[in-house]
Amino acid sequence: MSDSERRPVIGLSTYLEQSVTGVWDVPASFLPRIYIDGITRAGGVAVLLPPQPADGAAYALDGLDGLVLTGGRDVDPTSYAQEPHPRTDEPRLDRDAWERALLDGALERDLPVLGICRGMQVLNVALGGTLHQHLPDVVDHPRHQLGDAVFSTTVARMVPGTRLAAIVGETVDGQCYHHQGLDRLGEGLVVSGRADDGTVEAVELPGATFVVAVQWHPEETLDDLRLFAALVAAAHDRQELRV
Repeated sequence: MSDSERRPVIGLSTYLEQSVTGVWDVPASFLPRIYIDGITRAGGVAVLLPPQPADGAAYALDGLDGLVLTGGRDVDPTSYAQEPHPRTDEPRLDRDAWERALLDGALERDLPVLGICRGMQVLNVALGGTLHQHLPDVVDHPRHQLGDAVFSTTVARMVPGTRLAAIVGETVDGQCYHHQGLDRLGEGLVVSGRADDGTVEAVELPGATFVVAVQWHPEETLDDLRLFAALVAAAHDRQELRV
């Protein structure tokens, strides 16, 4: 197979939680299949990256053409110098450390990165930003997270001239399930999109080959593969650097 025919290998971070399947009740790494489908339908090969000792991140990145930081539990607020809000999740410190190591390595290598929901928050905190720990305290409504695994639809309006606007157009009807959001932006990040209540719905890192993050869940609407396709295309271009 020629280099131009190689399918980009995209790593996706995963959960590490107690899992019950049949007679088994064990800690397990998992990720909803729709994330994997988003990558494979866009032409990539998905590789799962379970939480593990952070010193292994560089070895994992050696085999990747792109990285997706997926959704999940809240980021540890002590990592951005705040005390936990009563509504903030108990942190998964192993996942925080693993994803931070993956992200730091990816940014150093200029590897294409897509952050989704928690992934956008990880990116912001890694670059020195902070989070609103409970958005209803800020926007006076709970519509970004209805609860009971019910996604809400949030209209995200893109900022003209940004990479996200070029990929998805003026607006996106994003499927949202988050009670936290970006407060102070991390160094170098620019806002690519906002909800009508002012909540940051997308950011990007100008100057990087491809570092884009969204607060909504594009994997929930796989009739629209534009974000995944853009990541895979950037990863395909990046393959030339690994030859």
